[in-house]
Amino acid sequence: MIVILKQNSDKERVDRLMQHFKDMGLTIHYSQGENTTIFGLVGDTTKLDEGDIMAYDVVERVQRVTEPFKAVNRKFHHEDTVIEVAGRRIGAGYFNVMAGPCSVESEAQIVEVAEAVKRAGASFLRGGAFKPRTSPYSFQGLEDEGLKLLLEAKRQTGLPVVTEIMSEKHLDLFADVDIIQLGARNMQNFMLLKELGRSDKPILLKRGLSATMEEFLMAAEYIFAGGNTNVILCERGIRTFEKMIRNNLDISAVPLVKIFSHLPVIVDPSHAAGRRDMVQPLSRAAIAAGADGLIIEAHNDPKNALCDGAQSLDLPQFDAVMQDIRRRAAFEGREMMPQ
Repeated sequence: MIVILKQNSDKERVDRLMQHFKDMGLTIHYSQGENTTIFGLVGDTTKLDEGDIMAYDVVERVQRVTEPFKAVNRKFHHEDTVIEVAGRRIGAGYFNVMAGPCSVESEAQIVEVAEAVKRAGASFLRGGAFKPRTSPYSFQGLEDEGLKLLLEAKRQTGLPVVTEIMSEKHLDLFADVDIIQLGARNMQNFMLLKELGRSDKPILLKRGLSATMEEFLMAAEYIFAGGNTNVILCERGIRTFEKMIRNNLDISAVPLVKIFSHLPVIVDPSHAAGRRDMVQPLSRAAIAAGADGLIIEAHNDPKNALCDGAQSLDLPQFDAVMQDIRRRAAFEGREMMPQ
């Protein structure tokens, strides 16, 4: 339920109304915009009578939220959320590119890639230490050692890092990671979602391989319910009957998220197609659709990559794609991070 307050309401009366809702065991999401102040009420709101609430003279109107996701709903928070990480802003007109290899393979590799993507204009370094793979015989990542190498690249280049977590048991290892990525296969790992909700780290939440938009936003709701409101959504393509590409990029997901949620959304063109020759056109489409950023795989030697080489740009290709991204982001009125 949403309670919209009248402008310039008396603070003491507003506090009294808030206490009334708290006494009923409800959680209040307070949102104050330029023209509107609202209470987003989460909990068992079936016992609330709209007439009783309207009796408070500070209340302008009451609106029930029919969607199952509440806290991430734009009705609860009209303005776009901006998430600040390491001096970068994500969302609401700011544009970020996260780039790096699918997997961290060695110190020389990750540092070389980090230096190159930074020169090209990337604002975050992405790289996998723990890798969820379909086959148990595929390369699973360097795990703890991979995290250390990723953080060493961060130390040498100053780029904040984004990397994937696979288990709540590993949270302590991610203390110095700037953004924790939750991959598509774990989008509905509810125990992990709850633990990330208790964390204070920004979470990059990837859409599941066949998840509906409601399921996607409900996964974000799990994190919000734990108290962590720093969530970035990532559209990375969904599984369809098409065999010529790895996944189908659901470009409609970007404006759809913007309609129903206040959270920033970025696009992963690398996983969406699984082909490096489609990264640039899909990046263009994402920018035009209103995405707040991109996460792109780049490697210093894609042909010999231990993971997903076919979808990784080599470093000169990444530099050329970044030049195109900068032009198109500027045309769409986005501010590239960092400045």
